[in-house]
Amino acid sequence: MTPDQSPDDDDLTILAQATRISTPTDVQNATQPNEHVLPIGTILGEFEIIDIIGWGGFGIVYLVYDHSLERKVALKEYMPSSFAIRNNLGEITLRSESNREIFLAGLRSFINEARLLAHFDHPSLVKVYRFWESNGTAYMVMPFYKGITLKEKILNADRLPEEKWLKNLLFQLLEALNVLHKDIPSCLHRDISPDNILILSDGRALLLDFGAARRVISNMTQSLTVILKPGYAPIEQYADEINLTQGPWTDIYALAAVIYFAITRKAPTPSVSRLISDKLTPLNEFAVNQYSNTFLNGIDRALAIRPEHRPQSVEEFHRLLGLAQQQIVSEQFSASSESTSNKWKILAALAVTAITVTSVVMLNPNMTDPQREHTDSSTQVLDQSIQFNPISELEAIFDARDRSHAVTISIAKAQVIINEDQLNFKIRSAKSGYIYIFAIGTNQSEFLLLFPNGKDHNNFIAANQQIELPRKEWRMIAGGPPGNNHFIAIVSSHPRSFSNTGLQEFGIFQTFSFEHNKETYRSYKGTLPFFIGQAICTSDSASNCSESYGATLFSIEEIIN
Repeated sequence: MTPDQSPDDDDLTILAQATRISTPTDVQNATQPNEHVLPIGTILGEFEIIDIIGWGGFGIVYLVYDHSLERKVALKEYMPSSFAIRNNLGEITLRSESNREIFLAGLRSFINEARLLAHFDHPSLVKVYRFWESNGTAYMVMPFYKGITLKEKILNADRLPEEKWLKNLLFQLLEALNVLHKDIPSCLHRDISPDNILILSDGRALLLDFGAARRVISNMTQSLTVILKPGYAPIEQYADEINLTQGPWTDIYALAAVIYFAITRKAPTPSVSRLISDKLTPLNEFAVNQYSNTFLNGIDRALAIRPEHRPQSVEEFHRLLGLAQQQIVSEQFSASSESTSNKWKILAALAVTAITVTSVVMLNPNMTDPQREHTDSSTQVLDQSIQFNPISELEAIFDARDRSHAVTISIAKAQVIINEDQLNFKIRSAKSGYIYIFAIGTNQSEFLLLFPNGKDHNNFIAANQQIELPRKEWRMIAGGPPGNNHFIAIVSSHPRSFSNTGLQEFGIFQTFSFEHNKETYRSYKGTLPFFIGQAICTSDSASNCSESYGATLFSIEEIIN
């Protein structure tokens, strides 16, 4: 798993005193990130955990209800799972005394980040309402933002973004950076990338994830290059030995790299590679006649390898791009999968990359090309009135879950290399039941029931049991193409039948054939999502038969080595 986490105003309250965690059940000691998560129903002061948004190697983000102000907000907990564990009182303790210095350095950085964000009040910067230390760790409370990452928006779009839209995006983010750079000396973001920018429903861009604790810990334990995002980090961020000063031009480079990605759909060549041999195609060549020369030349200049050759301030970059003092939000460019911006694209302020553990394709020797062709054709547009979107179906299943039934996933690798890595994950359920795993392939056309399958029918899980999948009877290997393969893990109180959903054989797995069952889908009037099937209840259990299930969404990224 790739961990990425990430004077006071009237909204800020600092609680210096320790408060006891009130939990409905004891929290189990564990070694996996998902086992560190506090259960739904936990009370932290006036905040009650009602959902788990996600976790990474350095923190956990919860959806909580603020009983004092009667609103939903996001709460982030500092939890570096490599160095700390949670005891049965819900308190964070060290794995080893030798880790104390690293843990405390990260904790100080987490608190400083919260204090910094609480100080700012800008529509494109995350707002921190309050933060405090307790239970051996620290917490910060933020608004609960709903939106889609810029990365997903660009990759799902059916055409290039308009220059007006990109300028509006830049205007918002540059104004946010200007607040950072001018308010506090040497305050830089240092981690701007397409997956750290959230596009909200009103078109507002939100800059996420300062990742301060992550950077401090990584600096103390490993090379800095390990945590940088290739393509978006300028040369001065790679090593002190280069003897290049970081400044506003550092964030300007990363922001220009984001625009380069938005236009080309590829990250720029990493700056360390460009230092040796600069093979980056300038935008004024790649996108000539598609955008104004002033705009393209301005972005190209901001992507200069040497810091002194770039714009040195936000104001200079403004002038270079010809940005007006006020940009009007243009119509958002269309995206073929815009309706997919639901539950797993809901990010709480400071991103935790394991939340969006982005995606993989599973290959099995039994999956033949004709089978793939059949599945691709089965999920196309049916007629002018209905278009099947499998990702929306997963989200509908997730939204209909029993929120008191916590299901959590930990993933062996957040990114897998095509033709090399296997997919492995562990599932834990707060209640006993029956596991079902659905997946959507990178081309978003394969809608599969992965588990149970033709080689492994044993899908029962006991309460608080952890099961590792795939088992040895079957394995999943990354097989390309690169992209996002989304999953949902379901634990149902009773076994389920999917006979009404048009399941068809697909090697050892099964695929949901929309074409085969489109009339049933069109006329379906049930209260539960169509593809969740129906609970199977015996005569003995008929009186207590429940359609209830818990669920969690996750995804894994498949990359080329």
